[in-house]
Amino acid sequence: MLFNPDRFLLIAGPCSLESEQVCRAVGKTLQKLGREHHELNIIFKGSFDKANRTSLKGERGTGMEEGLKLLALMKKDFGFPVLTDIHERAQAESVAAVCDVLQIPAFMCRQTDLLLAAAATGKVVNVKKGQFLSPQEMEFVIAKLKQGKAAEIWQTERGTTFGYQNLVVDMRSFSIMKQFASPVIFDATHSVQLPGAAGGKSGGQREFVGPLAKAALGAGADGLFIETHPDTANAISDGPNMIPLVELPNLIEECLAVWKATREQ
Repeated sequence: MLFNPDRFLLIAGPCSLESEQVCRAVGKTLQKLGREHHELNIIFKGSFDKANRTSLKGERGTGMEEGLKLLALMKKDFGFPVLTDIHERAQAESVAAVCDVLQIPAFMCRQTDLLLAAAATGKVVNVKKGQFLSPQEMEFVIAKLKQGKAAEIWQTERGTTFGYQNLVVDMRSFSIMKQFASPVIFDATHSVQLPGAAGGKSGGQREFVGPLAKAALGAGADGLFIETHPDTANAISDGPNMIPLVELPNLIEECLAVWKATREQ
């Protein structure tokens, strides 16, 4: 299994794969973190297509062919398992040929055919809880993946729609979702998004990433999903809620301390 309960699961990388330069910069920082903290289980993530941009004007990324080349490069040069999103059934087989984890986007977490196609690849499936879904309803999402004989299932909390252009994280979600016998990850950066609140694109409040991440770990989350970028102001997507790469090591050290303290109790 790719998930190890004795190690801190960290899914990290840029929102969009964007370029080799960005991927390598993030990879070097993650590699250094892994050398310094052997309890980390690091998965490199990046999206080849931001298919649910607020506006048609939003950049969507590299596309699948170029994106998979970048992910293959990260596996080869840095040794990380890699994760990316799929949005269509037809993408599952090609993505599984490169990636160790197939991710189902939050907006698509109830799409039965997409879930079954991901499960059929034999790879790990990480499904994000939809912003519109209660934690209790994830039972039925997980059941679909189990029926599809998914080799390994992860579930990720990424906040719940709270009025217009806002999300809130219910810390009870981690205890509830753990009942479905799959690791529960907290998406610390998408949970501080302000969807559609920045004039045709999403805003964000990255100042709350740290407090929410540590609270989630204290509440029982098995790991974190964190997007990071060396130049957030010029990232093509989710800049306002990504963590600047230079700040990532300190954040992870703080989160590791909470994870260790929680496990000792």
